[in-house]
Amino acid sequence: MDFKRHIAARLRAGELSEEEIYSLIALPPNTEMGDYAFPCFRLAKTMRMAPARIAEQIAADYPTDGIVTEAAAVGGYVNFRIDRVFWAKQTLTRVLTEREKYGSSDEGHGKTVCIDYSSVNIAKPFHIGHLSTTVLGSALYKLHKFLGYTPVGINHLGDYGTQFGKLISAFKRWGSRAVIEQGGLRALNALYVRFHEEAEKDPSLNDEARAFFKKIEDKDPESVALFEWFKELTLKDVGKIYDMLDVHFDSWAGESFYNDKMEPVVAELKEKGLLVESEGAQIVDLSAFDMPPCIILRSDGASLYATRDIAAAIYRKNTYDFYKCLYVVAYQQNLHFRQFFKVLELMGKEWAKDLVHVAYGMVSLEDGSMSTRKGRVVYLEDVIHKCIEKAADVIAEKNPELENRGEVARIVGVGAVIFGALYNNKIKDITFSYDKVLNFEGETSCYVQYTCARANSVLEKAGAYAAPDISAVCPQEFEVVKRLADFPAVLHDALEKYEPCFIARYAVDLAQGFNKFYFDCSILNAEEEGVRNFRLALTDAVRITLKNALGLLGIGVPEKM
Repeated sequence: MDFKRHIAARLRAGELSEEEIYSLIALPPNTEMGDYAFPCFRLAKTMRMAPARIAEQIAADYPTDGIVTEAAAVGGYVNFRIDRVFWAKQTLTRVLTEREKYGSSDEGHGKTVCIDYSSVNIAKPFHIGHLSTTVLGSALYKLHKFLGYTPVGINHLGDYGTQFGKLISAFKRWGSRAVIEQGGLRALNALYVRFHEEAEKDPSLNDEARAFFKKIEDKDPESVALFEWFKELTLKDVGKIYDMLDVHFDSWAGESFYNDKMEPVVAELKEKGLLVESEGAQIVDLSAFDMPPCIILRSDGASLYATRDIAAAIYRKNTYDFYKCLYVVAYQQNLHFRQFFKVLELMGKEWAKDLVHVAYGMVSLEDGSMSTRKGRVVYLEDVIHKCIEKAADVIAEKNPELENRGEVARIVGVGAVIFGALYNNKIKDITFSYDKVLNFEGETSCYVQYTCARANSVLEKAGAYAAPDISAVCPQEFEVVKRLADFPAVLHDALEKYEPCFIARYAVDLAQGFNKFYFDCSILNAEEEGVRNFRLALTDAVRITLKNALGLLGIGVPEKM
């Protein structure tokens, strides 16, 4: 039950509407003050009264019932207290009825949301820097689907540019089909690194690379065949990582897909008088919006990222008629997105307001930065496997008798990588630490997974339990009930702000609340049968909710640990 809605529907506050009242209702700093609070400061001017006096009047007039048991004025606030038993019954009934669907809704019914994420570069390594966009985008995909939207996951492949000419040049000079087939992306990257080393000594190699890329554009059979082979090898390698991370896409349309869709964009910009020549290049002047010009065509007539992104946005709107189109791309590209969003707006695309840059911070390891060109690359696959190995060591120490230890280590290790990238606000830079993400007692997925395993163990020992007849709720039980009840609202906030970290932190908070309850309150040996059944139902509800929360992040939950 939405208690905020129940309070708002019965509260009278000057000329404020129910929706305005609902939006103002908040949580007090601690539960001793009450469960919900309504601030009266905004009403002081229109009601010509002090906030404290308004609070007293609202509290006196509020009709308490079997749900809201108290409305009390405290300073300029009205604090409301909800009946504990009613709250517990409502929450447990909902969780245990809806189970794996608990927290879901149909709020997005009929709305399509395009999500552009991961977007790997063909023939370049899938490294630790791709982690955030991949798991953040995947979590937003899962969250939108859970809340009733129709998400379209788009991997906007980097499959266009001079780097492919460099690779063809390097392959024809130093490559071997057998070596590349066996080594995959790593072997291709070694060729890319060697090309740059050799080009420093012989700059004419760069001209050769540009010539080979021109051959791709001109549909030269040999060059196109090599490019398609590089692409096939890349998708095969990255597909293994996507499978490990439970990441899926509905579209793999990369940059090259839009080659024949850019000419109409340029024509429309010209027709609308938006293109201006500058030093031979064709630009859209954005000085009126405190931005540098958006370059559409270089002086040699070549297109740029902005040109292709404008074409891609128009294609996506025409194809999917999206409600929103999200771009999960690092904050270094803030200006790029502001520019091409503004160009689309100037073109008269009313839907440009529905384009959203979901910016995130960078991920690095504790031992330094990377450079693809110089070969300093931390492969994401290596990070995942190292986490799995370290998880196996910890699990072997904690539970040497555990069956299927390898599978549990895989679930725990992969979950640690994902959770480590999603636990903090997306805009923060992250220094990835193996020890931190695999800490079973910290704010980690391991801790949450271990809590689920503990709940599983309790329920397995208990066997079947009867429907609880709740007559009283102690403070530790109530804290768990409150956190369970918060889950749908947390999901709504996470979606609204594009912040999966809300879900990750919620999972840790719920796990902490359950563990306090677990140690403070006897579950299996409770003195009364009714209390035992209630606590078992509470344990079951926690297990369900934690599993749902982790699932939305792409993290599995082992039955035992």
